[in-house]
Amino acid sequence: KTPDLISVSKEVVIANAIIAILTIGGQQLFSFFTFSCPCHVGQNLVYGLAFLGVPALILLIVGYALNNQTWRLVTGKRSPLEGQTTPNRLLQCKLVCFVLCSITGRALVAPVTWLAVTLINGSYYVCAVSEYVPVHYYEANPNITASERRRILAAFPCSQLVPPELTRARDEVILLLRYQSQVAGWLLIAVVVITVFLSYCLASCFSPLSFLHFRYWSNYVHNEQELFDEATDQHSRLYAMQHVRKFFGFVPGSENVKEIRIPSLREWQAISGLAFLKRVDAEHYDYSLLHDWALKESKCRMEECDMYRLYEHFTCGK
Repeated sequence: KTPDLISVSKEVVIANAIIAILTIGGQQLFSFFTFSCPCHVGQNLVYGLAFLGVPALILLIVGYALNNQTWRLVTGKRSPLEGQTTPNRLLQCKLVCFVLCSITGRALVAPVTWLAVTLINGSYYVCAVSEYVPVHYYEANPNITASERRRILAAFPCSQLVPPELTRARDEVILLLRYQSQVAGWLLIAVVVITVFLSYCLASCFSPLSFLHFRYWSNYVHNEQELFDEATDQHSRLYAMQHVRKFFGFVPGSENVKEIRIPSLREWQAISGLAFLKRVDAEHYDYSLLHDWALKESKCRMEECDMYRLYEHFTCGK
């Protein structure tokens, strides 16, 4: 079992690494082609924070949306078998918290990478807070108004807008802001790494399973999901083939097709249009219009057979 367990953990690490690399590449391209600081009072902060926060928020939402566990948690219902036993509310809450933490941890890979890379790059931070630099970094007439000072400081991210006599002051301000931004970026990385490490340690300490038992359980869940996905694909394909065969008289790939079925106009109309999930009874759904037609066709044939048997019964009786 050990090679399989190692491969499972490697898959997670490789997936997170790919997400991080793609995020870094996307951030570099995004900055190169789209970012252009307005260098205007009041607009720098909004523009810089938007480029810092909005992509990170979008990546977080996408991370939640692409995780199958999210939809299992949202759409999952309590099993009917649980009604036969007394529900353990505390255990259910722990399970939900564990799943939420797992989902959130994976969803945070891309946004945290985005924030760390953008802070280490420094361009967004410089644009956002340039107009709020302390006054002693500004070498100019002290009698200048505060609004004029903020206007000039807001132009510092754009070198072409800075007067020549303020070039040295601009360089000092940019260096200061990049220093602050890069320190914040590395602190963010350190906090995330320590938090992840402590989370794994706490989860292992409070886990009811031993180390090898936990690895076996992880491997079992992984293999079960793979086998279930394969069976789901094969089962749905075979089930769909039954309905296609009923409509056309054969299925694609069949050899020695001797007879085909010509659907009527009414049947073509029955399977055309928009398909909605339709509940048939308390336990079953119709998955498509073709599925609905096939079930109704089978029901009609059964009724015809019953009528024919009834007719034969009365005929023989006479």
